[in-house]
Order: sequence, then structure tokens, then C-alpha cells
Amino acid sequence: MKMKKIVRILLVALMGVTLLCLIGNAAESPKYHWKINHTHPVGDHIDKDVNWIANELYKRSDGRITVDVYPASQLGDVTTVQARIGLGDVEMQLGWLDTTIDKRLAIYALPYIVRNWEGVRELYKTGSFLMNTIANLLEEQNIKLISGWPNSFGGLALTKLPPSPGDPDVPKNMKLRTPPTRQYVLVVENLGYSATPLLWTEVFTSVQTGIVNGLIGGNEDATFTNFRDIIKYYLAINDHFEMWFLYMNLDLWNSLSKEDQKLVQEVGSELEQKRFDIAEEEEKYNRQRLIDCGIEVLTFTDEEIAKMAKKIQENVWPLIKEDIGSELIEKILAEIE
Repeated sequence: MKMKKIVRILLVALMGVTLLCLIGNAAESPKYHWKINHTHPVGDHIDKDVNWIANELYKRSDGRITVDVYPASQLGDVTTVQARIGLGDVEMQLGWLDTTIDKRLAIYALPYIVRNWEGVRELYKTGSFLMNTIANLLEEQNIKLISGWPNSFGGLALTKLPPSPGDPDVPKNMKLRTPPTRQYVLVVENLGYSATPLLWTEVFTSVQTGIVNGLIGGNEDATFTNFRDIIKYYLAINDHFEMWFLYMNLDLWNSLSKEDQKLVQEVGSELEQKRFDIAEEEEKYNRQRLIDCGIEVLTFTDEEIAKMAKKIQENVWPLIKEDIGSELIEKILAEIE
């Protein structure tokens, strides 16, 4: 009898230990293994920032969140990966926004909506009307906007010098690559060029083989990183602000605990602020890099920029309103006045 009693006690104790283990395992915070995509090569500043994101998420979660970094569009171009994130096939991306699914997203790069860094810091900071609008539009694609990644003002990267480059009324007789977005096509045409819409992954070969004479939709950094061996001129026309975004699958975001959502948001917000602190000086640095490698950089007077902006605002904005919506554009413009 004593032996049976001892066995029963041991069985009860064992069941208790097992139950405690099960409870402990159930209470343990979940572990995640994500992928994040970006377009730049290994080792450049964008790649370093994306790796910083991955490292911070791993460190601050005590190793629960592991993020594998895929540079140089290894998971696909921005357009493809944005769609894959909406489907939940890829978890995160740092890049610009594709407007194929929703043309209203073109609001983020409305030409000549800002012309200086002071305006950029107000318009593109998290919590602004524009950023909240973008966040709401992305949610319709099952994407959660985490934060912004301010880059720099855009320009034209060309293989030859156009006639009267500062006068939009003079025909340039040159073909330029544009992103597959209507507003870039309209901007190029109103600056005197012909437009050829191409995906980013097709640009280098198209410029190299002479299918196009250059491109719009980039900046000094992108020109140096991707095209410095085939580009001869960079025109700093400041036609749009190159804003990138950190975003992730919305269903995944909603499945996270409040603590993990806060963790991800904190990392994104810190990265955004870090970029705002250094982006303007970095733009100057990248411009000098172009000059140092033999690319001629053309800047323009306030009057020349104003003439370009006036033509774009008069001829392009009314047509863009058809895609984005007049009410939305008017609200954005009211915010910056």
C-alpha cells in the first residue's frame, strides 16, 4: 500500500510539473522569422539602415524577432514585393511606393509640392496629414505603414546635355525613362522630353544601350550607386522629393502583441528621425560624389526652378487630380500653405 501511495504521489507530482511546463510554454512570447527587401547593393547606406532595423528588432526582442535582409531586389522589384507584402508572402520592405494598384498613392511624390528641406520636414513627418493619408491608403492593400525614410530631392540623370536645360519650353529631343506612373510621364513631357515608362530593374540596360537618354525618378545617390559609369550629366531640378517608406504586412502587424507593435514602431520612428537629421547633408555629399567621378552637375536659379514648377502646376496638377482626387490634393496643399 505504501508503495502504491508513493507511486500515486510521484504521478501527481509529475503531472503537476508537466502542467506547469505547458503553461509556461503557452505563456512564452511568440517567435518570428521575417524577410525584408530593399533595392540597393550590399554595404551602401540603405543596406546599412535595413540591417540596423533587423539588428535592433532582434536585440530589443531578446532574439524573438529575426529578420533576414534581402538587398538588391533579391525578392523582386519594389512593385512586386509591395504586392507580395499585401498578400503576406513577404513581411517587410524599405522602398518607394508603387501606384499601380492605387493611383491615389501618387500623392506622396506630387511634383513640386515642396521645394526646400523645411517643407519636407513638415510634410513628410510621421503623423502629418500626408503620412496619415498614405497610411490609410496602404491599409486598403493590407499593408501597415511603419515610418518614413527621407531620402533627397529628385532630378534628371542624362547621357547627353539637352538644349536649354533650365527652360521647360524648349524641346529637348531626348527620351527619358520614367517610373510607370502617369505623373512622371506628364512631368517629363512638360519639361520638353519624351517619356518611356520602365521598371527600375530595366533602367540600366535601357540607358546603356541607348533606348533612353537618361531617367527621372532618382536622385544623386541613386545615380552614383547605379549609373555613374554611363551617366554624364545630373540636372538638380528638384521636381519631387524622394521619400521612401518602411512598411509590413497588415495582418502580421495586427497579430502582434501591443508590446511588439510598440517595439516595431519605435525602431521605425528612430530610423525616420535619424534620416531627417542627416539627409540634407547626405544630399550634398552625394552631389559631390557625382562631381568627383566626372559627372557634371547642373543646378538652377530660383527663377528657373519657379518656371519649371509653374508649368508643372498649371499643366500637370489638373490631370493628376483626375487620378488622386481634387479634394485630397486640396487638403494636402492646405497643409503646406
